[in-house]
Amino acid sequence: QVHLVESGGGLVQAGGSLRLSCAASGSIFSINRMGWTRQAPGKQRELVATITSDGTTDYADSVKGRFTISRGNAKNTVNLQMNSLKPEDTAVYYCYASGTVISWGQGTQVTVSS
Repeated sequence: QVHLVESGGGLVQAGGSLRLSCAASGSIFSINRMGWTRQAPGKQRELVATITSDGTTDYADSVKGRFTISRGNAKNTVNLQMNSLKPEDTAVYYCYASGTVISWGQGTQVTVSS
């Protein structure tokens, strides 16, 4: 079982930046992909960015060129650098890790004011 803890959410003005971090513990050897999803009120959960164990990344079209996903210095961490934030980026952001099972973090709120 993998346990995920997110940090770094908050309130920022449009055009600003935030950095989210996610640390995995437990059966981290089973992880082959980590990433971030988000869910805004009244909307479906959206895949934001992913990174595989070999470093391949993928992004939603809505965040390409603004968000960057990367692994931290510790192999079991993943970061999401969010620049040029827009009010429509406001959502609860969830970290996930996939391998034999998919594990989810508790979520962190990101609010972008106009």
